[in-house]
Amino acid sequence: MKAPRYTLCLVALALAGSAAGLLLSHAAPPVIHQAATPTPSDSSAVAIVRHAVTIKPGPATPTVLTNALNRSGEPVPVSCSTCHSTRSPNIERHSAAELTEFHQGLAYKHGDLSCLSCHNASNYDTLRKADSSAIAYPNVMELCGQCHGTQLRDYRAGAHGGMNGHWDLSRGSRERNNCVDCHDPHAPAYPRLKPVFAPVDRGARQQQERAAHADKESAHD
Repeated sequence: MKAPRYTLCLVALALAGSAAGLLLSHAAPPVIHQAATPTPSDSSAVAIVRHAVTIKPGPATPTVLTNALNRSGEPVPVSCSTCHSTRSPNIERHSAAELTEFHQGLAYKHGDLSCLSCHNASNYDTLRKADSSAIAYPNVMELCGQCHGTQLRDYRAGAHGGMNGHWDLSRGSRERNNCVDCHDPHAPAYPRLKPVFAPVDRGARQQQERAAHADKESAHD
């Protein structure tokens, strides 16, 4: 007696399913590709070199200009200690108007400060901070920053004071001015200036000249 045709089909499907399951059980697991995590030994990142930012070095000691002239006709500077080291320090409060023996031509307009607010009476080659500690003259920015905090903040952010070199430190170094490169420490405010000539917009002037020339040609026509 022959089995029904649909029975043979079911048996064939069952055998095929068993064989497929047997093959899948022995198959290799799928490979999952993951991004490799870089390590210090095999990292391909390029190191960015940042060059230094330096402050223009000033004179090692404070100086004052004398009436003597050098070969170029410029006043000869001498250090303050040249004269102040020969006499006992006068710790009394003095303003520029009271200096009758020396510094008569000194322009002084710097708040309510006196000479010894910034100068160190015991060593005129150094400066004096608010806490009476002495600092070297090249560190004058540390002295100025005690009162001019806003300007010091802007200076550190690059928004105040001149500089030479590169804005992009990856391309080169940068040299910055210190306070006394631009400001007179005895009268640091810049005088108000009035422009002699009004600014000229050259583009607007050329347009006016062309329009006037075109009007003349149309009048002749």
